[in-house]
Amino acid sequence: MNLLLCIVVCMWSLVKTESVLQSVSDDDILQLIKDNEKLIVYFTKQNCNVCKKYEAHLESLQEDFEKHLNAPTVIALNSHLAKLYSPSKEPAIVFFRHGIPLLYNGEADETQIYSFLETNQSPAVKELSDKIFEHITQAATGATTGDWFVMFYGASCIECQRLHAVWEGVGATLRGRINVARIDANVAGANTAKRFKVSKLPTFLFFRLGKVYKYDLPKTDIKSYVSFAQEWYKNAKGDTVPLLNSPFDDVVDWCVEMIKFIIETTIEILTKYPWIWQIGVAGFGLVALTALIALVKAGRSKSIKNDKKDKKSK
Repeated sequence: MNLLLCIVVCMWSLVKTESVLQSVSDDDILQLIKDNEKLIVYFTKQNCNVCKKYEAHLESLQEDFEKHLNAPTVIALNSHLAKLYSPSKEPAIVFFRHGIPLLYNGEADETQIYSFLETNQSPAVKELSDKIFEHITQAATGATTGDWFVMFYGASCIECQRLHAVWEGVGATLRGRINVARIDANVAGANTAKRFKVSKLPTFLFFRLGKVYKYDLPKTDIKSYVSFAQEWYKNAKGDTVPLLNSPFDDVVDWCVEMIKFIIETTIEILTKYPWIWQIGVAGFGLVALTALIALVKAGRSKSIKNDKKDKKSK
């Protein structure tokens, strides 16, 4: 009996060992993202009971992930990369599809985890630009393509990068109900950002039935964004979506920007180099004095000519 028990324990230990997820470093993660079309990374930490629940489910699912999703599953303990993909850090399940991260936002349930990742093997967030924004969203012309939740981001914006996986999670959660997109406010979407007066990044705007609602809540988790798009937007101020600028409007805006730039540049130069202002004033005074002398001389000349004409007439 004791021998049989030992054999069972040994066999269980072997099975358990085989199911343990491969532990990787931060450098390993970056390399695996490059080498694999799909990759599942589980970010965890020590002494975390909730983390252990997720880990147990991922261990059970790793063979299915490998077989059906062609996605290996690895585990990262106390990784510095966790904060780059999850605002709340560990525990966090991040699904990379061609390098694009998706943050899982659900319970520690095997069926829910597998269904979420299996459904979102392709990116859920659409990339927009100035050229296609109005055509795709129809924000100001009927909204027949549905509601749109758009993130305005910038390549140099650190906070925008940290919310990449979160925003994909929003898109995955709202898939089929609300369109989720993003647009580069500094490059491909500069005119659109200007149209909606986007002054800081990231900015989140929700478009519905010709109205635009700005997400101003302090929370940056998936549930908060989803809640806003589904119901909470009703508590925000809705503004009418501005129409696209006409060519004439673009020319006027360009002229205004140029005048503003010239004035600001001039003030900056004069503030930095005050002697230029003094030379300018002196130069202007010299020009004005020269013009005044010329006028006086011209007046005298005309007066002399008139005197000669009067003498001749007498």
